[in-house]
Amino acid sequence: MKPWVLVTGASRGIGAACAVRLAAAGHPVLINYRGNHEAARAVQDRIASAGGVAELLPFDVADRAAAEAALAPFVAEGPDAEVAKPIGVVVSNAGVVKDAPYPSLSPADWDLVTRTTLDGFFHVTRPLVLGMVRRRWGRIVAMSSISGVVGNRGQVAYSAAKAGLIGAVRSLAQEVAKRGVTVNAVAPGLIETDMLAGVADLEEATKRIPMRRLGTPDEVAALVAYLCGDDAGYVTGQTISINGGLA
Repeated sequence: MKPWVLVTGASRGIGAACAVRLAAAGHPVLINYRGNHEAARAVQDRIASAGGVAELLPFDVADRAAAEAALAPFVAEGPDAEVAKPIGVVVSNAGVVKDAPYPSLSPADWDLVTRTTLDGFFHVTRPLVLGMVRRRWGRIVAMSSISGVVGNRGQVAYSAAKAGLIGAVRSLAQEVAKRGVTVNAVAPGLIETDMLAGVADLEEATKRIPMRRLGTPDEVAALVAYLCGDDAGYVTGQTISINGGLA
């Protein structure tokens, strides 16, 4: 059996597409979500109906204690210890958007965005990375954004969190590369998800994309699946944009 995969924020959008794609590639998948049990169960059912294996793992990635408790059964304690379901792939996808002009950005919204996206990456990867190192194989993919690469008006918190992921990926990749663990970031542009609900003029925004269309979650998931596979074993420390030529 292929290694277990943890996908955070997997109840919808890009996270759900990643979970389905990786399950189709033969990985058993842990579907993380914070509160939308119905949507997460729908993703699980979709995977099961296609012959895949998926389990639900609800917890808030922004809550360090909750993340540690949820991941404890998947973490080996000693150098020779083993767990029944070793997680060999982490797709850190969970994130939230709270757009506002910087002077109007509340401390609570800054905390929510950065804790979910950036702290969440730390909370789920740190407990699991040592197991990957010991097994001399692992894949970590962080979901960044075009906003983390070039910035965007009204998204100081979101851009800061997504750019922080890129820095974390570059440094962690150097630490674990010799042990067969790769760490990369994916930076999507405008993708057909619920997060686009806050875009005031989506038609005008689409015109600025050279391909003149939005991307799809499945297209992002295909890139993530490549980075999580053996064929990408020499790709690490990279931020790969998927944005239709927007940047």
